[in-house]
Amino acid sequence: MLEVSNLNAAYGQAKILYNVSLRADAGEVVVLLGRNGAGKSTTLKALIGLVRPLSGSVTFDGRRIDRLQPYQVARLGLGYVPEDRRIFADLTVMENLEVGRQAPRTGSAQWTPERLFELFPNLGKMKDRRGGRMSGGEQQMLTIARTLMGNPSAVLLDEPSEGLSPLIVEQMAGTIRNLKKERLTVLLSEQNLHFAQLVADRAYIIETGQIRFSGTMAELAENDAVREQYLSV
Repeated sequence: MLEVSNLNAAYGQAKILYNVSLRADAGEVVVLLGRNGAGKSTTLKALIGLVRPLSGSVTFDGRRIDRLQPYQVARLGLGYVPEDRRIFADLTVMENLEVGRQAPRTGSAQWTPERLFELFPNLGKMKDRRGGRMSGGEQQMLTIARTLMGNPSAVLLDEPSEGLSPLIVEQMAGTIRNLKKERLTVLLSEQNLHFAQLVADRAYIIETGQIRFSGTMAELAENDAVREQYLSV
């Protein structure tokens, strides 16, 4: 579904990513783990087109997308949930959802506000509440719901558990597991290993812009040396 090969990217003269290669298969949840500043967010931004790669390739559903604009990538069915949420504070929950609406996509789950309120019951209780009057956890749910309104076949989630209470983190994990049941491909970046263990099938670890580990979550759990070297604070 999503394949990245030898991706290099920079901000101006500062090179951030070095030959990053990873993949996420259809219906799979894959996590990109790493410390703050390791290159996780830059990787996702490069996949969606917010950062222009210097070299390498990104293939989504059999099509090269590394030279497309973000809106073109989104129209192909790759959704993106940014770390800073970017909800429309002056719009209601329903209005935020309408902003994300795209036509149904063949082979992808079809999302409506009603289905999303089943996935996020809290949002269903505040349809007319403005985004700026919602808690951080509620805003995170709204951002994901708005992305799903585009009926994507794959979603990039940038640090979905950051800044959330333990209870909301557990709810967010349940949401991602439900998305997997819908055969949605999910690639998420995370610092929270516990959260990753709740949802992911496989993991990549990135450090100073390079992939340092690739394997199943079970293999990562058994590798104390890797966790200590790249994930410990």
